[in-house]
Amino acid sequence: MAVRFYYTKGPYGCLSNFSRHGFQLDGVYWPTVEHYFQAQKFAGTDQARLIQQAARPRQAKDLGHDRSVSLRPDWEEVKDEVMRQAVRSKFEKHGDAREVLLGTGDEEIIEDSPSDYYWGCGADGTGKNMLGKILMEIRASLRNQAEPFASADRPRD
Repeated sequence: MAVRFYYTKGPYGCLSNFSRHGFQLDGVYWPTVEHYFQAQKFAGTDQARLIQQAARPRQAKDLGHDRSVSLRPDWEEVKDEVMRQAVRSKFEKHGDAREVLLGTGDEEIIEDSPSDYYWGCGADGTGKNMLGKILMEIRASLRNQAEPFASADRPRD
């Protein structure tokens, strides 16, 4: 059975990019993954600083969608890696969120967005679900990192 999330409420709310699990990346504190992701569209500009300082993730998203400011020219090539870095940083820093992610086992993780066909599954389920795929990738990586510690804690014969 797939794990579906969209909002920050509910048992899987911490999987959302809007969840208040801040982290340090590139020498800057980011209140949410959404703040980091949207700011990277305009890296090194005043727009990026404005997004980083946004009071709420929705405001960061809206500022990131402002097309009166030009996106960085390589955005389409780097956006998946930008998301991957932010998601990894979030789950490495926050044990509570990491436990929820690891607790999804081997289930498929789906961002159940009715409007996003790239990061989510879209209204009809035909979206790419790239955020879900990145979460599953990070989950596998974190699980692999944790296994040596788990085996070291086991009693020896």
